[in-house]
Amino acid sequence: MEINLMEYVVDQSLILIPVLYILGRMLKNTNKIKDWCIPWILLIVGVIGAIALMGVNINAIIQGVLVTGVTVYANQLFKQSIDKREE
Repeated sequence: MEINLMEYVVDQSLILIPVLYILGRMLKNTNKIKDWCIPWILLIVGVIGAIALMGVNINAIIQGVLVTGVTVYANQLFKQSIDKREE
Protein backbone atom coordinates (compact mmCIF):
# COMPACT_ATOMS: atom_id res chain seq x y z
CA MET A 1 0.00 0.00 0.00
CA GLU A 2 1.48 3.30 -1.10
CA ILE A 3 0.81 6.43 0.93
CA ASN A 4 1.17 9.83 -0.71
CA LEU A 5 1.80 12.20 2.18
CA MET A 6 1.45 15.22 -0.10
CA GLU A 7 -2.29 14.54 -0.35
CA TYR A 8 -2.61 15.48 3.32
CA VAL A 9 -0.40 18.60 3.35
CA VAL A 10 -2.39 21.81 2.95
CA ASP A 11 -1.15 24.55 0.63
CA GLN A 12 -0.62 26.93 3.52
CA SER A 13 2.11 24.74 5.05
CA LEU A 14 3.95 23.79 1.83
CA ILE A 15 6.45 26.62 2.33
CA LEU A 16 7.79 24.77 5.37
CA ILE A 17 9.13 21.88 3.30
CA PRO A 18 12.01 23.78 1.63
CA VAL A 19 12.61 25.70 4.86
CA LEU A 20 13.00 22.46 6.81
CA TYR A 21 15.14 20.92 4.08
CA ILE A 22 17.56 23.87 4.09
CA LEU A 23 17.65 23.89 7.89
CA GLY A 24 18.35 20.15 7.90
CA ARG A 25 21.24 20.58 5.45
CA MET A 26 22.67 23.37 7.60
CA LEU A 27 22.39 21.24 10.74
CA LYS A 28 24.01 18.29 8.95
CA ASN A 29 27.03 20.45 8.14
CA THR A 30 27.63 21.38 11.79
CA ASN A 31 29.87 19.19 13.90
CA LYS A 32 28.11 19.98 17.19
CA ILE A 33 24.76 18.37 16.33
CA LYS A 34 24.52 14.59 16.05
CA ASP A 35 22.68 13.16 13.04
CA TRP A 36 20.02 11.44 15.15
CA CYS A 37 19.03 14.84 16.63
CA ILE A 38 18.33 16.48 13.26
CA PRO A 39 14.88 14.92 12.61
CA TRP A 40 13.79 15.84 16.14
CA ILE A 41 14.93 19.44 15.70
CA LEU A 42 13.15 19.59 12.34
CA LEU A 43 9.99 18.21 13.94
CA ILE A 44 9.98 20.91 16.59
CA VAL A 45 10.65 23.65 14.03
CA GLY A 46 8.03 22.19 11.68
CA VAL A 47 5.32 22.19 14.35
CA ILE A 48 6.24 25.70 15.53
CA GLY A 49 6.30 26.92 11.91
CA ALA A 50 2.89 25.41 11.18
CA ILE A 51 1.44 26.95 14.33
CA ALA A 52 2.90 30.32 13.30
CA LEU A 53 1.25 30.00 9.88
CA MET A 54 -2.07 28.47 10.89
CA GLY A 55 -2.64 29.41 14.51
CA VAL A 56 -2.71 27.22 17.58
CA ASN A 57 -4.89 24.23 16.71
CA ILE A 58 -4.60 20.50 16.25
CA ASN A 59 -4.54 20.81 12.45
CA ALA A 60 -1.42 23.01 12.64
CA ILE A 61 0.34 20.42 14.80
CA ILE A 62 -0.62 17.66 12.37
CA GLN A 63 0.60 19.76 9.44
CA GLY A 64 3.92 20.38 11.24
CA VAL A 65 4.39 16.63 11.68
CA LEU A 66 3.42 15.96 8.05
CA VAL A 67 5.74 18.55 6.49
CA THR A 68 8.60 17.26 8.64
CA GLY A 69 7.85 13.72 7.48
CA VAL A 70 7.74 14.77 3.84
CA THR A 71 11.03 16.66 4.22
CA VAL A 72 12.91 13.82 5.92
CA TYR A 73 11.44 11.24 3.53
CA ALA A 74 12.36 13.31 0.46
CA ASN A 75 15.88 13.79 1.80
CA GLN A 76 16.28 10.03 2.32
CA LEU A 77 14.95 9.28 -1.18
CA PHE A 78 17.35 11.77 -2.71
CA LYS A 79 20.33 10.63 -0.64
CA GLN A 80 19.76 6.94 -1.23
CA SER A 81 19.14 7.44 -4.95
CA ILE A 82 22.45 9.27 -5.28
CA ASP A 83 24.32 6.71 -3.14
CA LYS A 84 22.92 3.76 -5.10
CA ARG A 85 23.72 5.43 -8.40
CA GLU A 86 27.35 5.96 -7.32
CA GLU A 87 27.80 2.28 -6.34
